[in-house]
Amino acid sequence: MSYMKLTIAGAVAAALAATAMPAMADNHDLTGSLPDELKALYDNAAQGLMPSAYDDFEMPAKPWKWCHSESYQGNPWRVSVTEELHRLVDGLIEKGDVTSFEISDSNGDVSQQINQIRTFIESGCSIITAIPGSSTGVNDAIKASYDAGIPFITASAYVSSPYAINVDSNFWRWGYDMMSYIADKLDGKASILMVEGIAGAPIVAMEREGAEAILADHPDMKATRSVNGNWTANVTKTVTLQTLATNPAPIDAVWTTGSESRVVAEAFAEAGRPAPLITGSITGDALGYWKENPDKFRFEGNAVLPGWTAQTLFRVGLRMLEGQKPKLNVLLIPIPPVSGDNLEAWYEPCMTPDSVSVFPVPPTDPMPVEMMNEYFTNPASIGFDYESVPGACDAE
Repeated sequence: MSYMKLTIAGAVAAALAATAMPAMADNHDLTGSLPDELKALYDNAAQGLMPSAYDDFEMPAKPWKWCHSESYQGNPWRVSVTEELHRLVDGLIEKGDVTSFEISDSNGDVSQQINQIRTFIESGCSIITAIPGSSTGVNDAIKASYDAGIPFITASAYVSSPYAINVDSNFWRWGYDMMSYIADKLDGKASILMVEGIAGAPIVAMEREGAEAILADHPDMKATRSVNGNWTANVTKTVTLQTLATNPAPIDAVWTTGSESRVVAEAFAEAGRPAPLITGSITGDALGYWKENPDKFRFEGNAVLPGWTAQTLFRVGLRMLEGQKPKLNVLLIPIPPVSGDNLEAWYEPCMTPDSVSVFPVPPTDPMPVEMMNEYFTNPASIGFDYESVPGACDAE
């Protein structure tokens, strides 16, 4: 078992020891009622899996007050998550089911996020959704939310508290898959620059661990340098240019964990270096750059998109408010793959190299209603229609 898995398991065990929650069961036992396509998402997942704590939880009555706790709003991806969640909750406000949508941003300060969550609790929120800045640091505040009768749901940032429902993806697997793309495309021989997200963020170690599993099996693939781009374009470009300036040896590939592939490609072009194979999450500006510079942009990756991150968070939160019972504390969502040979299918005319706030919309729902129903013991329709989701260029 890896250090990351031991750390998460230890944190969960400590949380359980301080509560009356049942001990964590084997993943296969807990996922036994799920269809095979969902079970597969849990293979090598680093998140600690437990039964849901919400079986006998009494949800607040309508109308609800929806509160969202952010740990960082310093890049377009995070801002887009908030904007899409706001749009969805506004629909509930129009129906009269929700009175208001409130948001806080701790800007990377875990102590500040704890204070903001406690303020939400005191102000009478009916639900708290969050992208936490720590997998363990906000656990006491999550327990306080639960004790106050307020469900707590996270997205894209697993927490070890047994009192949260985590709407997440298998980021170990994503890190693994991205390094696997490099191995496949470059015949298992590559010098690799690794550009990671925010140091200490819950998913960063998961992604790194997955990548290292591939590196361990490919002795001719070497991570020659690792830097933190903080999932932010200007930071990523700066650290990439610094690496190129101080590392004249060839770099065949850049393994990234964010949405900054365009600035990575620009940095190599500005430095007069050959275009590397870049992994990561596809974005509108990257697609625009590819359209204008097809010989300078080589990509294999996935679509870790803010739109469907907000949509799945919203859908789980609303189902729970409506009284539906999740089976597990971690509900994993598949990440759509994006082939470099099929970028045309993701490109839209409004996308240019400057479209940093434009993100593609998957042509089909990554989490169809029938699939999400399997995560609940008493599933029912909440009226969500993926066909009504605005297209990437609708606001342009």
